[in-house]
Amino acid sequence: MRRLFLSATLVLTAWAAVAGCADRQVAEPGEPPEQLRVEVVATHPHHPGAFTQGLEVDGGELLEGTGLEGRSWLSARPLDTSTVPAVIAPDDRTRVDLDDDLFGEGITVAGDTVWQLTWKDGVALARDRDTLGERRRVDIDGEGWGLCARSDDLVMSDGSSELTFRDPVTFAERGQVTVHRDGRAVSQLNELECAEDGTVYANVWKTDEILRIDPATGRVEAQIDASALRDELPAEDAGAVDVLNGIAQIPGTDRFLVTGKYWPALFEVRFVP
Repeated sequence: MRRLFLSATLVLTAWAAVAGCADRQVAEPGEPPEQLRVEVVATHPHHPGAFTQGLEVDGGELLEGTGLEGRSWLSARPLDTSTVPAVIAPDDRTRVDLDDDLFGEGITVAGDTVWQLTWKDGVALARDRDTLGERRRVDIDGEGWGLCARSDDLVMSDGSSELTFRDPVTFAERGQVTVHRDGRAVSQLNELECAEDGTVYANVWKTDEILRIDPATGRVEAQIDASALRDELPAEDAGAVDVLNGIAQIPGTDRFLVTGKYWPALFEVRFVP
């Protein structure tokens, strides 16, 4: 009986550890995150069949990467940011499909390279910035979710509470930081945006929440309630849309483009108190 009791205790202990790992305490609670919401500046059309995984504004274009095996693509279309609201071209300048066995994930631009993650395929794709054609593949461990570029490195998420820093040329890992809010780790970090002020924005999977993160410490500085965007979607599409996913800052402004998987709209927003 004692052996059975000890076995059961070990099982329960292990289960509790796994169940609680996403909410584990990793730092002393500090100043509470700032509470923000979205202010819609404009609503732009968005491909309703796009299973959006990554969104990026670069060089006067909007780049978008999508997912699902046999249905993943990467596209670039003209974007005029000189006006408010911005003007997004209705058609892609170029678009490339991924191999049918690959599940596309986050994207970012580093110099003349577009990096594109795959979910569980163990590779990251390096693409030509102009043509979007594939140049090479780099092996990666674990899952790929979100990706963004800072001045000297890339930041990657894998669905956990960790952000991984990578070399923008070789994609080699340089380090990690644990994202935490009120002293506890925050998991399910998904699509990322490296903002011009040095912070990192992250969608939290299966929620309508966006976090602003200090990448040096991992502390959540602000949490943004984006649930109001769902009220802006056409009522007839309510059952078809999936989770919020896709965030890109419009360079030189305080505005962001935000969308979701299968969303028929791309929202131009500000994050306000």
